[in-house]
Amino acid sequence: MNVLQHRLIKVALYILALYGISSCATPHKKTANKNIKQPNIIYILADDAGWGDFSCYGQEKFTTPNIDALAESGIRFTDHYAGSSVCAPSRSTLLTGMHTGHTPIRGNKEVLPEGQVPIPADTYSLPKMLKKEGYVTGMFGKWGLGYPQSEGAPNAQGFDEFYGYNCQRLAHTYYPLYLRHNGTKVPLPKNTDGHMTYTHDMIHEQALSFIDQNKDKPFFLYLPYTIPHAEMVVPQDSLFQMYKEKYPQGKPYVNKANHDPNLSHEDRFYKGAYGDQEYPRAAFATMMHYLDNSVGDVMAKLKEHGLDDNTIVIFSSDNGPHKEGGADPYYFQSFGPFKGVKRDLYEGGIRVPMIVSWPNTIAKNQVSDHPSAFWDVLPTVADILDVELPNKNDIDGISFLPTLVGEKDNQVKHDYLYWEFHEKGGRRAVRMGNWKAVQYNLKKGKKIEIYDLSNDPSESKNLAKQKPELVKKAQEIFNTARTTSATFPFHGENM
Repeated sequence: MNVLQHRLIKVALYILALYGISSCATPHKKTANKNIKQPNIIYILADDAGWGDFSCYGQEKFTTPNIDALAESGIRFTDHYAGSSVCAPSRSTLLTGMHTGHTPIRGNKEVLPEGQVPIPADTYSLPKMLKKEGYVTGMFGKWGLGYPQSEGAPNAQGFDEFYGYNCQRLAHTYYPLYLRHNGTKVPLPKNTDGHMTYTHDMIHEQALSFIDQNKDKPFFLYLPYTIPHAEMVVPQDSLFQMYKEKYPQGKPYVNKANHDPNLSHEDRFYKGAYGDQEYPRAAFATMMHYLDNSVGDVMAKLKEHGLDDNTIVIFSSDNGPHKEGGADPYYFQSFGPFKGVKRDLYEGGIRVPMIVSWPNTIAKNQVSDHPSAFWDVLPTVADILDVELPNKNDIDGISFLPTLVGEKDNQVKHDYLYWEFHEKGGRRAVRMGNWKAVQYNLKKGKKIEIYDLSNDPSESKNLAKQKPELVKKAQEIFNTARTTSATFPFHGENM
């Protein structure tokens, strides 16, 4: 198939999607909002939920029925990857379409007292692209890509409305002293002396209100929820009581900072201290229940306004499962069949769920093993909308639209997927087809490891000695896959 033929097919698919004509046999049910010509787009991002934390991905200790239903309504990806194994760089890759060797934010770097190093003003990003295409853009949850009023703040990066945590460190608590609405502080005085205002509920309510307010316009809703990130603190409700009775207690979590008489409540808030939790397993399951309910609420809201057939919903998580705040990913097997947790570049730290639903355009009950990553989302959305990316030569992502619409033969695949991690002495990894190369502690010159994911997804057998040609290939990619960054120097440079 030549380029012209592919382009014609892409345009035809877009026209079909706009008017609700499916390539499947199911007849189209017209939406109640005839003014909407472009599909709404909702991207829901869990915080530190692992590949195995959902029943549609194998979780057995609790269920996620609403997320399972989302998967049944569309396509579930088994080989999807986060942009990094920690928050800020992962989100940067999602919004920019560049992997961690090129994206502007490549690590978690604080700006005190609130916020992180800002993404540059001239960065081309998913919300900026959609805003230019006439979308109303809203972001509700955790940001982490620029301190308040900076060039990297959400409203400076393409979002019409922002509500939530600007700073990922302050998002360590679900009972903060304040949130932010478009940069302005929203005080939560009931949290000064106790746990009264649970912010997940507030953020979620604002997100649903955004749908209400923009039901007659094309909108992009970015929902980077904070759950199930540590801290493991939840309201003392009947759901929490149920899970307390269901699981063995496990080890209680006690944070010394919470019992230091020299630290005020405000000090602990700005420090990002996690709260104590006597029942962390029950708290984790409760948060996953809240997350699943929130996804169900979003889908119900779309149906209420007749938007369900004309909305693309994507669900994922920003990295693998965490151990902070008393969380126990080993009890829940949150990493699924893989090895590693948050901050690891083994599969458990970076392989994450991705579910995409777009009724009458994406066929139901699909499962895809197409290898993809966060940096593929921007070019995929551009492909759906037939947008020519102005910086396409800088983009590392590849559109997975052919996979979504059942045109697998037309799906272009990555030569490789690349990650770098700037903590713990420097780590990097590359997936080349079904082969995976991992290198830890670059500062000390640790050797490259090689794994065959097709036969060894848990990365238990290092084949580097048997596959010297793959070690060499990985080294060549490591040497060329990145550009230098003055803000984020890396141990792997010039090695």
